[in-house]
Amino acid sequence: MKGAAGNNEPGRRCGQTLVEFSIVAFLTVMMLLFVLEMSRAMLVVTTVAQAARAGVRYAIVHGSTRPATGCAIAADCASGPGNFTQVVTVVTNFAGVGPLNTNLFLTTPGKIAVTYPDSGTPPGNAPGQHVKITVMYPYDPLTSYFSKNSLSLNSTAQGIIVY
Repeated sequence: MKGAAGNNEPGRRCGQTLVEFSIVAFLTVMMLLFVLEMSRAMLVVTTVAQAARAGVRYAIVHGSTRPATGCAIAADCASGPGNFTQVVTVVTNFAGVGPLNTNLFLTTPGKIAVTYPDSGTPPGNAPGQHVKITVMYPYDPLTSYFSKNSLSLNSTAQGIIVY
């Protein structure tokens, strides 16, 4: 017996199910890609921020009270306005533990900026002086659907030299 519409045959609704499934599947895949991309972006942001903090911590405990040269271990030398290669190394090493490409730090100048106050009395790395580290990382998304250009993720940390 036919209903009011006259289409109660089971085989006539297969096309509708296919269209609904394709729409829902597309939206589900897009949502999963979005969640994956945002999770990865947050991981990179957190790693950049923690790398800047690790660099500041190194700089504040390696101030002017340490010898500037002639250290048995390079990490025991003082960091300061003219000698902050150890700070850059600490930031790069910390960033290398995460999902960051540390070659970008090594090959591109200015990605890690270490700022001490101007030299004078007391010197720029004397106890009580400020040190600021800015880390910039170009974030390249996995899927180009969300962004065709890379984003620059920045983090700045600062502290007061204690030693």
